[in-house]
Amino acid sequence: MTDTPTLPDYLRPGLDLVFVGINPGAYSASVGKYFATPQNRFWSALNRSGLAERNDLGPGDEAWLFEHRAIGFTDVVKRASNSASSLRATDFRAWAPLTREKLLKASPLVVCFNGITGYKWFLQYAEGRKQHDVPLGEQPDRLGGSRVFVAPNPSPANATYSLDDIAGWYTRLADLVEQARAGRDG
Repeated sequence: MTDTPTLPDYLRPGLDLVFVGINPGAYSASVGKYFATPQNRFWSALNRSGLAERNDLGPGDEAWLFEHRAIGFTDVVKRASNSASSLRATDFRAWAPLTREKLLKASPLVVCFNGITGYKWFLQYAEGRKQHDVPLGEQPDRLGGSRVFVAPNPSPANATYSLDDIAGWYTRLADLVEQARAGRDG
């Protein structure tokens, strides 16, 4: 579906958590690393949250997280762009149902959408329903057997939330993942 570089999915059955971005940034796709733009706050917030049990992670460590912490990565739309604002309805119509199928197949304990907007677009184009009010945090809906969580978008374009805010939401996400693990194991 795309001739331009994109990012690979880090998906398989047995994952505890999958982060879902809106789409790869052009720079991230060109270097082949998730959240690679230096101004993106994903890695800093993740390091502060305790979610990965390490505090020195950065772009390129998605493979380590996948192998050693059962954390995966994908995007609602796999077409890279300089800004998510350049995406169109046709992109979501084409990609969101495919992403849904991949997530259902992987069936992680928790799916975390990075950003309310990405989750709303996913709901509209993958689930066929518009939802106007989406709060941050755990959602009432499930995706197959996966719990769903929405965190603030760590993009530097999202100035509404500070690094501390995003890290706080990832700490809540870590608590949810632990609850889901306890439910699975207990």
